[in-house]
Amino acid sequence: MEPIAIQTIYEAMTRIAPPELAESWDNPGLLVDCGRPAARALTALDITPAVVEEARRLDCGVIVAHHPVIFTPLKRMDRRDVPFLLAEAGISAICMHTNFDAAEGGVNDTLAGILGMQEAEPFAGGCGRVGALDTQAPLTVPALAALAQRRLGALCVPPREGAAVQVKYADNGRPVRRLAVISGAGGSLFEEALAVGADCLLTGEASHHAAIDAARLGLGLIAAGHYATEYPAVAALAARLQEAVPGLAVFASRENRDPFTYL
Repeated sequence: MEPIAIQTIYEAMTRIAPPELAESWDNPGLLVDCGRPAARALTALDITPAVVEEARRLDCGVIVAHHPVIFTPLKRMDRRDVPFLLAEAGISAICMHTNFDAAEGGVNDTLAGILGMQEAEPFAGGCGRVGALDTQAPLTVPALAALAQRRLGALCVPPREGAAVQVKYADNGRPVRRLAVISGAGGSLFEEALAVGADCLLTGEASHHAAIDAARLGLGLIAAGHYATEYPAVAALAARLQEAVPGLAVFASRENRDPFTYL
């Protein structure tokens, strides 16, 4: 299998997740360029030392991740820093963050599909999705939270069940006919969810004050975990990249982990 130029792989990713979809504060792109072509690629949510070692073990010349491995300006590096580990191993890093959140077939389309949403449409500047639930009868907020816990838990690495997936909710006491989803830290977007007629907003993280405000305004709110709402897109990204770059062997990371352990 002939190695493929990193720039060719990056250009394929810009077609999957166009950079112009990214928020102005974000830092997507080819963030570590070791200049070496790659025959194998690894997709991941986060680039951690364990993921770098996994890529090295699999002989992957590039990691394509959701969260940027460089976000704020680097003023110094040492051997514990992930960009240093990547450069030392000769592994490049392509990171597609809010542009992959918003992209067709990206993080939030993946999340909407897992939850059985129908005809999901963009909201919140394109990052989130809103649509009807594919259920015979409307679900209550607690029932929807339990559904999210089961379905997202089954897709974690390793798969988790029950209380091992941390899901919390603020119940508005009304059935959920129209659901808004936004992966990661989207709890502050409750007003945007209300503006598009949602009965409930499901996200990864939501603050204490967001829950209070959502309850005051009559919106259900479910926080299903940052990792849990985004990790399923890693496998979806691997499939998309495999199709977009013929001849490139693409693997979804099995070493990515939620950084938290739950009681």
